[in-house]
Amino acid sequence: MDNLIDNFRIYLEVEKNVSGCTKTAYLADLQEFALFLKGKGMMKQREYLAAVGQEEIRAYLTDLYRQKLKKVTISRKISSLRAFYKYLVRKGKIKNNPAEIIQSPRTEKYMPSFLSVDETFELLKTQEGVAVLHLRNRAMLELFYSSGLRLSELASLNVFDVDFNQSLVKVRGKGRKERIIPIGGPALDAIGDYLAKAGGLAVGKTGDTFNTPLFLNSRGQRITGRSIARIVGEAARLIGRKISPHSLRHSFATHLLNAGADLRSIQEMLGHESLSTTQKYTAVNISRMMEIYDKAHPRAGLKGKKDTNTINNDIGGEKSK
Repeated sequence: MDNLIDNFRIYLEVEKNVSGCTKTAYLADLQEFALFLKGKGMMKQREYLAAVGQEEIRAYLTDLYRQKLKKVTISRKISSLRAFYKYLVRKGKIKNNPAEIIQSPRTEKYMPSFLSVDETFELLKTQEGVAVLHLRNRAMLELFYSSGLRLSELASLNVFDVDFNQSLVKVRGKGRKERIIPIGGPALDAIGDYLAKAGGLAVGKTGDTFNTPLFLNSRGQRITGRSIARIVGEAARLIGRKISPHSLRHSFATHLLNAGADLRSIQEMLGHESLSTTQKYTAVNISRMMEIYDKAHPRAGLKGKKDTNTINNDIGGEKSK
């Protein structure tokens, strides 16, 4: 059993190139499933995970519902099992994926959180110091907002991924897919200011100029996603907001859409496989549009003034005549 899970871990790292968070979640879900089977007396063989059928998975799903977990959590756990058994089918361990036809719960739709343009500019101003760490933090925030990168994508950037001449950055996204994204002038300037102080330190630490991490921690090593998330959170608190790095990605997409960018272009820059994933920003845009309409239009506040009771009274009055 442990060998199956460990081989799956290697598959996620090497072949699928999933993010660290995704890998950790998948492996934790599998270990939890194995413990469930063991607790129910179902773990009889050394590689019993490969002999599991739909009955065991349905029993596990029932147990998850009994725990009153969030639907999105249950959905992710089922996705972890689907991915694992799909891997076993691919490796010839089993013939059919027992989790393939198990339906995930219908999850609630959520609206992505994002900053307004003014709030984004305030956030960027929180890192205006000249110390190398302030310069690094400013460069990371500028790049998040300028190019809409995921947290893992920003953390994995190397110095030579940034093309200063053409104002582009090469990003390694999900599933080892690379894409080229434009960078704005302020972000390039911030990266240049940061590298002027930190670039030599990075090369000295790694000895490899082509694989030199772009963003370093205080020890001269590649900065982790957790550290980046903490920096973004601290900067957000300074402007009275509570956001994650992903909120800057949402802000990037929302502001582009509000300014007239088409969904296909935004989809390419975000690295979404499906346009439907990008379309959630349309809903955000419509909500914002309705908010602006209600506040600005002279007649917006008057709609619905003649409520149901008034209409009923009018009708009653006509009938009484």
